[in-house]
Amino acid sequence: MKADATKPTKPRRGRTKVEQRADMMEQILDASEHLFSIHGLYGVTLKDVAKQVGVHHTLLNYYFTDKKKLFDDVIARRAEVTIALRMKALEEYDIATRGKPTVEGSLRAFLDTDLDLYGKGGENWKNYGVLGAQVSNTPYGAELMDFHFDPVVLRLIDLLKRALPDCAEEDIFWGYHFVTGALMLTLARTGRINRLSGGLCDSDDFEAVKKRMASFMAAGFLAVCTERSGAALPDV
Repeated sequence: MKADATKPTKPRRGRTKVEQRADMMEQILDASEHLFSIHGLYGVTLKDVAKQVGVHHTLLNYYFTDKKKLFDDVIARRAEVTIALRMKALEEYDIATRGKPTVEGSLRAFLDTDLDLYGKGGENWKNYGVLGAQVSNTPYGAELMDFHFDPVVLRLIDLLKRALPDCAEEDIFWGYHFVTGALMLTLARTGRINRLSGGLCDSDDFEAVKKRMASFMAAGFLAVCTERSGAALPDV
């Protein structure tokens, strides 16, 4: 049955101002994330971001007048996602093991969840990983890491303490320090391992990292903790 040509068609609803603003905000944050990951906080101006988005800088000033506020929002946007996923993974692992975690199992809940997100989340997530690796080594960036990530890190530490009850507390914190260092270097995707290995390894291969990192780090925890405590090796 043909539609009645004399009947007025319902006009398509245009995007509301709220939707337009949300879309522009996403474009700004994506562009800023990309630029900050390459040039850092101090190597990017609001005009640079406006140019990347393709708008006049006066329009960008309508959304952000402070570059640090823009930078903070770039960090916060994806931090909320990765924190929620890792916290969920840690909680579910704790429940599944009935409060008896292992070192490797705890690390897998923490690391594998994150590596999946950066490896499968697309180029924007990879840009965010590079940015996180960069800013975690600066005083201002470290403050943001403290603010956003401390709760999920301390949840991991709690599991590790229970997995290694005889381990000195400082050794567990040092162990986490080494874990996060390796994770940040991985997220930086510098390509150095490609050159060193003659192409055997690829810094973009998050699946290869995922297969190895938690096991490698768990062995390190056990080696340090048992050497210093003199206790027998617990289950990994």
